[in-house]
Amino acid sequence: MTHSRDPIPPDAPLPHRKVLRDWLAPLVTRTYVYPVLLLMLDYAMLAAALAGVVLAGSVVVKFLCGFAAGLIIGRLFIIAHDACHQSLTPSRRLNRWVGRIAFLPSLTPYSLWEVGHNVVHHGYTNLKGFDFVWAPLTQAEFGALSRPRQWMERIYRSGWAPGLYYGIEIWWRRLFFPSRASMPTRRPVFLRDCLLVAAFGALVIGLVCGAAVATDQSVLLMLALAVALPFFVWCSLVGFVLYAHHTHVRVGWYDDRTEWGQSQPFVSTTVHLTFPWRFGAMLHHIMEHTAHHVDMSIPLYRLDTAQRTLEHMLPERIVIQPFSLRWYLDTARRCKLYDLRTHQWTDFHGIPTT
Repeated sequence: MTHSRDPIPPDAPLPHRKVLRDWLAPLVTRTYVYPVLLLMLDYAMLAAALAGVVLAGSVVVKFLCGFAAGLIIGRLFIIAHDACHQSLTPSRRLNRWVGRIAFLPSLTPYSLWEVGHNVVHHGYTNLKGFDFVWAPLTQAEFGALSRPRQWMERIYRSGWAPGLYYGIEIWWRRLFFPSRASMPTRRPVFLRDCLLVAAFGALVIGLVCGAAVATDQSVLLMLALAVALPFFVWCSLVGFVLYAHHTHVRVGWYDDRTEWGQSQPFVSTTVHLTFPWRFGAMLHHIMEHTAHHVDMSIPLYRLDTAQRTLEHMLPERIVIQPFSLRWYLDTARRCKLYDLRTHQWTDFHGIPTT
């Protein structure tokens, strides 16, 4: 895509979101074949990784295959994520089928993810009281928690437990047969999708147990390496991705809708996390996240071009962060709680860190 317009100066008013979408309009084109091939490829890789867990003679190789399976589940999830946004293929019906199929290994109910992610997260990104994904507590909110719940928050924000956060706070409480407290709205499709992923999980457990018995291996070891390990790796991957997308010393949270709207949240509350060796492409370009929030209809296979277009047109506006372990741990150290009045991240004692 060629840049036919001049960049907007950093001190000029940010154009309306419709203008930004006009810039990206040529990229909102979808195809049928490529997404289906991606789905088949990722499922083939997942099957190969799980076969490696069963057939490899070395426990180390089995572990590596189980770890790889978790990463591949992440790739399948990203395909489903796009399908759920109706941005993967031109057909809404095909998108729903692809989405449900690609969501199965991560045990994600399609309809519940659609509500929590498409409606809530994208509709109210970084607006406290609405967006619940990695929403930081204020010092007053943290102080009102019980001691065990405070320790859980400390663990979640340590930088070492994104998988624990996602597994408990997102998947268990809001996606997998959520309680009425977490999801007051009850729709028949929610239950059907939960039963679908539960049946798939039971099928996988049954197949793994059968493979263990047939190959005269420990059933517990096979379940640990072919079921528990991939799911934990997947939860850790998605927990990290969600954290990195919207947690940064330059990214703010809001509790006032007027102030939030004036902050242009579709640009200001997202982070473009960059990696060497085109690692982002291995995750289907999910890290080109600003472009995704500006226009959810852009398919994953065009996000790289869309992100480069935005960064060309909006110099110094978009948070671009090269990944390093040092940066990540420093962010986890500084971004514990959030002061909504001063718009500063603080530590657990309320002392500003940004």
